[in-house]
Amino acid sequence: MISLHDSCYQIWTVGFRSTLEGSGNPRNEKKPSSIGFASLSLSLSLSPPRSIGEMGREKGRFMSPPVLLVISLIGFVYYTTVFIFIDVWLGLGTGPGLLNALIFSWLAFMCLFSFFVTVLTDPGGVPPSFAPETEDPQKDGECLRYCDKCSSYKPPRAHHCRVCRRCVLKMDHHCVWIGNCVGYANYKPYIVCVLHAAMASIYSMVIFASSILGKDHDFKGISNKIFYILCGSVTIMLSLAFGSLLGWHIYLLTHNLTTIEYRAAVRAMWLAKKSGQKYHHQFDLGIYNNLIMILGPNILKWFCPAAAGHLKDGTQFPISRVHGQHHPDP
Repeated sequence: MISLHDSCYQIWTVGFRSTLEGSGNPRNEKKPSSIGFASLSLSLSLSPPRSIGEMGREKGRFMSPPVLLVISLIGFVYYTTVFIFIDVWLGLGTGPGLLNALIFSWLAFMCLFSFFVTVLTDPGGVPPSFAPETEDPQKDGECLRYCDKCSSYKPPRAHHCRVCRRCVLKMDHHCVWIGNCVGYANYKPYIVCVLHAAMASIYSMVIFASSILGKDHDFKGISNKIFYILCGSVTIMLSLAFGSLLGWHIYLLTHNLTTIEYRAAVRAMWLAKKSGQKYHHQFDLGIYNNLIMILGPNILKWFCPAAAGHLKDGTQFPISRVHGQHHPDP
């Protein structure tokens, strides 16, 4: 009986030999055929070094300083908001105080849970079996896209991440705060995390202000002053940061754009306006259809970060039929 290790080694050997045999042909160095591409990608995906590296990255995400800083910050804001400011302002033993504590606890829990889902979810890599369906240089207005770094074709909206060293499906950006790329499979939990982080930050800022204005405080001690200045500064900065980030991604979400695509769309809009034409993003299907593509068709599950049953393989996307000038996927 052939073991899995022997099978993987044979596949890797065949792919390596085919690469060496094809290296004599200059044409095969730039863009391999569909069969050669599939064999090479399959061999690379099954090779032990890459699998071990991916496992190490997944295990080490929570140990990275930015991720630990985010978790610590969530804990700090939660503790000061509930056990200091709400307790001082209303008292946790009262009905209003308990209600505010429960509301903020729910926002903090959803923020933390969505953050964990975003960190642990693979944004999506190009499937080993992916290959262009045709050698025609254009299909449905789309140019065949080839990644020189991965030596393989990539689907529409996929881009190469220099940090992750691979092509990511529908890549939005690489986020250092989650130690991961934001892409096709984890964009929904990322949006849900930003939404609850913005709501929790603004809620904490309101509670902080109400606690300061609603009660008489003794600010004679220097340590007491520093503490309240620090807490006020943190809540204000978090509210501005997450509020702005939420507004930005709501715009992207309703227009079915990624951050990378927006940069290309700005230039495309300028060119269309210069030539007297109207620009329309080719993946913009309308606000409602754009929302259900990311959040899912069931509205009740829109804010559940783990509900991702509506996602497919991330290699194909419907194209808008609205007339206007489109730009090829960069």
